[in-house]
Amino acid sequence: MDWPEPIIRVQSVSENCTGTIPERYIRPPEARPTSGPGQGSDVNIPLIDLGGIQDSNLRETTLRQVSEACRDWGFFQVVNHGVRPEVMDRAREAWREFFHQPMEVKQGYANSPKTYEGYGSRLGVEKGAILDWSDYYYLHYLPCNLRDPNKWPALPYALREVIDEYSREIVRLGGVILKILSINLGLNEDYLQNAFGGEDVGACLRVNFYPKCPQPDYTLGLSSHSDPGGMTFLLPDQNVPGLQVRRDGGWITVKPAPHAFIVNIGDQIQVLSNAIYKSVEHRVIVNSEQERISLAYFYNPKSDLLISPAKELVTPDTPSMYSPMTFDEYRLVIRTKGPKGKSQLVESLKSPR
Repeated sequence: MDWPEPIIRVQSVSENCTGTIPERYIRPPEARPTSGPGQGSDVNIPLIDLGGIQDSNLRETTLRQVSEACRDWGFFQVVNHGVRPEVMDRAREAWREFFHQPMEVKQGYANSPKTYEGYGSRLGVEKGAILDWSDYYYLHYLPCNLRDPNKWPALPYALREVIDEYSREIVRLGGVILKILSINLGLNEDYLQNAFGGEDVGACLRVNFYPKCPQPDYTLGLSSHSDPGGMTFLLPDQNVPGLQVRRDGGWITVKPAPHAFIVNIGDQIQVLSNAIYKSVEHRVIVNSEQERISLAYFYNPKSDLLISPAKELVTPDTPSMYSPMTFDEYRLVIRTKGPKGKSQLVESLKSPR
């Protein structure tokens, strides 16, 4: 399988734009960032201090805050998460440096729809689809047999070391959050980790690069979607907001806290929790004055395990809402169609009634 049309790098389009973006990136009026209701500028996703988990006086409060965020928002920010600020900053800036390498260097890592690993500029293989205003780099970290050292960029020189250290920290943090979610669901604290495959989880990184856009009100950096995997840890650009979360029919622009991770529930945890926890639509807007970069780390179930609601959460009053499906099967739907809001979950997994 290859891309249905020749790939054009959005960074190159941005650098050569004279004021009007190509038609392929222009959204219909109802799907543009300015359509639909917004939210007040003081609204933001919950901010949670994870340090409270280690404090017997604060533990219950912290658990409750995480539970409420997962049930009501599907998104929250965490501080005091154990990842050193300098590691976060080094990771972000090393990738920024990569995207400013000469095009011929980046093209050596060009990806394909077979694995999506490497340097990319589109999702989905639908011919003639409206495209997002972004380039990206996608890498596998776990399981180890999918990790291809040749796909890890050789330049800048510090990047490979940074990726490895950063990845180890995110995998550790993923295990911490899964324990919290399991406890809050009334399950054994290792339930979700075991449902994900124990130590055989999937972990992959997507670095998003959003170039400057002369017509930001006509396009999106990333289409509205819910994340198909288990859980996402986003390291945002501290200087340029862009992530928007759907809330009460409108959109709020997330305001990142310093050195916080933005955590969001993915479709697989919505299934495992029998919809107690919600994966929520989100999208990315772009900026006319500044580029933006973010690192999205996906913490996913082992790809060939069947995922279905936890038996402990299925009762006569709360019957199973989803049919079993492996993450591989589910992911194939997304890769074929591209981002489609929340419809992918409804269409692919809902149990017949």
